[in-house]
Amino acid sequence: MIERTRCSDFSAANIGQQVRLNGWVQTNRDHGGVTFIDVRDRFGLVQIVAHPDTPEVHLLAQSLRQQDVVEVTGKVIARSPETVNAKLATGEIEVSVTHIHVQNRAKTPPFTLDDDCDAGEQHRLEYRYLDLRRPVMQRRMVLRHKVTHAARNFLDSQSFLEIETPILNKSTPEGARDYLVPSRTYPGSCFALPQSPQIFKQLLMVAGMDRYFQIARCFRDEDLRADRQPEFTQVDLEMSFVDQEDVMRVAEGLISAMLKAGLGVKLDTPFARINYHEAMDKYGLDKPDMRFGLPHTDISDLMRKVEFKVFREPAEKGGLVKVLHVPGGASLSRKQIDDYTKFVGIYGAKGLAWIKVNDITNIPDGLQSPIVKFLPEDVLREILDRVNAANGDLLFFGAGDAKVVNDALGNLRNELGRDLKLYEEKAHSFVWVVDFPMFGWNADEKRLEALHHPFTAPVAEDMSLLRSEPLAMRSQAYDLVWNGTEIGGGSIRIHDQEMQAAVFDAMGISETEAQSKFGFLLDALQYGAPPHGGLAFGLDRVLALMLGTDSIRDVIPFPKTQRAADLMCQAPSEVSDAQLQELGLRRSRL
Repeated sequence: MIERTRCSDFSAANIGQQVRLNGWVQTNRDHGGVTFIDVRDRFGLVQIVAHPDTPEVHLLAQSLRQQDVVEVTGKVIARSPETVNAKLATGEIEVSVTHIHVQNRAKTPPFTLDDDCDAGEQHRLEYRYLDLRRPVMQRRMVLRHKVTHAARNFLDSQSFLEIETPILNKSTPEGARDYLVPSRTYPGSCFALPQSPQIFKQLLMVAGMDRYFQIARCFRDEDLRADRQPEFTQVDLEMSFVDQEDVMRVAEGLISAMLKAGLGVKLDTPFARINYHEAMDKYGLDKPDMRFGLPHTDISDLMRKVEFKVFREPAEKGGLVKVLHVPGGASLSRKQIDDYTKFVGIYGAKGLAWIKVNDITNIPDGLQSPIVKFLPEDVLREILDRVNAANGDLLFFGAGDAKVVNDALGNLRNELGRDLKLYEEKAHSFVWVVDFPMFGWNADEKRLEALHHPFTAPVAEDMSLLRSEPLAMRSQAYDLVWNGTEIGGGSIRIHDQEMQAAVFDAMGISETEAQSKFGFLLDALQYGAPPHGGLAFGLDRVLALMLGTDSIRDVIPFPKTQRAADLMCQAPSEVSDAQLQELGLRRSRL
């Protein structure tokens, strides 16, 4: 029997050869009695032709419908010059069919299985196995494989061991909500699905594995967005006897290998660095898009001496007043400015003050704005000097709570960057954000909380601040940002049991609670834990950015909806009372 030939393995060099194809019928066309059929498999598409002079084969060919599964045997022949399809890899040849075997007939699909399918996402998720048959989805799955394979190869070349960590774990709710799995053998107790392999990979360092990695499945029961899923994949790694620079250097090599495999792009390393406070001061966000400028300028000090309460009160009461300078922005229409005002409202801003600079030599008459009359001339001049304004520029102002101002102006900056086309769409800008605060303040629970996670090591010289000024402490944490999207991050870990206990204590976690939640880790740290650190990249997010798609659902084979439902499998689903009884549970009657 002739060996199967993939639908991509054809060229003019194969003319005259006998071949056997297996695939799906893409189209069926009758041209003056001659039947032309496009057959597709994962590798490509080839045209077959059935002539009336082979009546049995021709009749069967005419009966074929889209998505029927066929085996075709025939001879490779050249297409006539006028029918050559230069857009198709196999466009110079076709297969003159001598035998067709229908391996399975197909119902009419619920939507067209091509790249320009106009079916809604919900409908496509319901029939995901058909959606995945579309060429665009198959290309995405091929990309996922190539990028994952490149990650494995790179980490193997750096002496990392691929080690699997448990899926059934202990619940340690410090971040998002855990997915819980009731235990039949221990009634009333539950396993938790891992939010990350964090604790286990630290234990692997204690175990002397030195360098670990895993393409890890992670689970978080949290509110969803386009870039979030209840289950997702991380490229996760951990290293012993390293500092922050060592981890970042390996991570740069890893992401470079992944982009080269996925996009054919060669990145320049090392990547740029910016500390957390500089990122917040200049760009309002801890994941700044560095493909363009438009930095913010803090003018809170100036606003403390003006009568204009909208600006003065936030400046006096610990809030923030910032300016976003847009060179050439005076050309924006009032409608566009109003649209931007609505936009910042999404982030809690109550308004968006602005000034158009028409004539910088004529203050205040050369400035156009409803707020100019409320600001003294010397203050206006100082603002213009600080931002280095010129005629034709536009200034946007944010005033209020620091978080609201930063969120509003930070996201407005990104919106302006897109709208004003301030960067090349295919540009790749990577930046490390470093020196994150060690702690934040949880106002609801009135306690410190770890800004990353409670196993992150502080900057050594800041450890003395743990009792006196914990909110001033910096951590050895680092995030990698790609074109304004955080794609991963990590930290150097605490490897000393006494320091870990002190950090738990500062966070209000009692010794009893710490032992209950993390006792096995605290115990392990007493048995010669090496200095170690690591990070994780969100594989789904990296792939979505490579493809320029807004949703990670587009790169996950079988994703959930934004409501965490599987429309294809109809999950989650109810279980029987008998199953619940086995677990010591009963159905709620609410």
